[in-house]
Amino acid sequence: MTVDLLLGLQWGDEGKGKIVDVLTSKYDIIARFQGGPNAGHTLEFDGIKHVLRTIPSGIFHENSTNIIGNGVVIDPVVFKSEIDGLAKFNLDIKNKLIISRKAHLILPTHRLLDAASEAAKGKAKIGSTLKGIGPTYMDKTGRNGLRVGDIELDDFNERYRVLADKHEEMIKFYNVDIQYNLPELEKEFFEAIEDLKKLTLLTAKSI
Repeated sequence: MTVDLLLGLQWGDEGKGKIVDVLTSKYDIIARFQGGPNAGHTLEFDGIKHVLRTIPSGIFHENSTNIIGNGVVIDPVVFKSEIDGLAKFNLDIKNKLIISRKAHLILPTHRLLDAASEAAKGKAKIGSTLKGIGPTYMDKTGRNGLRVGDIELDDFNERYRVLADKHEEMIKFYNVDIQYNLPELEKEFFEAIEDLKKLTLLTAKSI
């Protein structure tokens, strides 16, 4: 089986989404294997612009299966917004989109950690998009994070609370003034989790 791999080598904004859309109109499977929702793949069909941040840009191709692999970090709130934006186009999302259970979740506290870390750097800040992507990958490599498959567990809420509490302690360590309403952010997060549960999840070593 032949596999074509498209990599960005210019720190983003190379137009990868457009290129994938052009090259893969006849491909059976289009997979995204890493990255997070800081990406913005802009596509245009029939004069309508679509911006995808997590979903592979092959979602509009009639016969393609789109996979979000285990290297991707997913913000359920951003993801829900993408799905909602596609609803009016009558795409068969349930069958056209498959999500690895091993993909890690971006929690609200990951975004807060990102903001606190960036604020603490002062003039040395790196220009983070503040989407929580870096802290989520840190939890992934540290084997502390929550994965998509965890949302199916009976104790998911408890696992979430343990990690979120840990993040809040870390935020205090940065000693910066960031304003947030965590209960409000969590309400939106858990509503998006319920939508994520309705999609097709897959476990496989290859993704």
